[in-house]
Amino acid sequence: MDNHDDTVRLAKRVADMRPCSRREAELYIEGGYVSVDGKLVEEAGARVTLEQVITIAEDATLLEITPVTILLHKPAGAAQPLHLLNAESLTRSVPGKRFLKRHLTAQEQYLPLEPKASGLVVFTQDFRVSRKLGDEAIEQEIIVEVSGTISEDGLRQLNTINGKVSWQNETRLRFAIKNPKPGLIERLCRDVGLTVVGMKRIRVGRISMSSLPAGEWRYLQDYERF
Repeated sequence: MDNHDDTVRLAKRVADMRPCSRREAELYIEGGYVSVDGKLVEEAGARVTLEQVITIAEDATLLEITPVTILLHKPAGAAQPLHLLNAESLTRSVPGKRFLKRHLTAQEQYLPLEPKASGLVVFTQDFRVSRKLGDEAIEQEIIVEVSGTISEDGLRQLNTINGKVSWQNETRLRFAIKNPKPGLIERLCRDVGLTVVGMKRIRVGRISMSSLPAGEWRYLQDYERF
């Protein structure tokens, strides 16, 4: 039964208000278009009292919620960056989509960073993005902070890899490299007399991290392509 105590399912209230089918009402709720007493509710199974005020957004649509791709600036030391994704860490510095809880479900990470590294990390629900990142050798740009003195032909030796390495300044190397295996950059630097102090990935394919603050994330925009 729908009723227990003095509450009813939110979907029933929405269906009566619209009017529409119960399933359509659930889609409105899951799409983030329904508020209860001014607070957004995305759970179709939520229960409400008859006295509570239900509001349906004017732009409510039954169009399918499209999968999203998320770009996170992972801080150094974060071993499980998925845990950093929430409504509060969505950056305000970049305009984007309306946040929905469903955007954080079934997210899969691609091209993961080592825990001690920082920088751009990609999560996606979109099979087109996952296919591109999973099947193709995507160039990554990584800034590597180093200490020590490089061997005489060290830079030439570093450039024998499948990529390009150059000095950004006296203590930072810029690696433009495809699919580096964990530990590869540290080993390459060690072989030429350098010790890696820190690593930051600033670009994946054509997508740059730009000014995204550490610990915050944004949506991949519709016009952006890896």
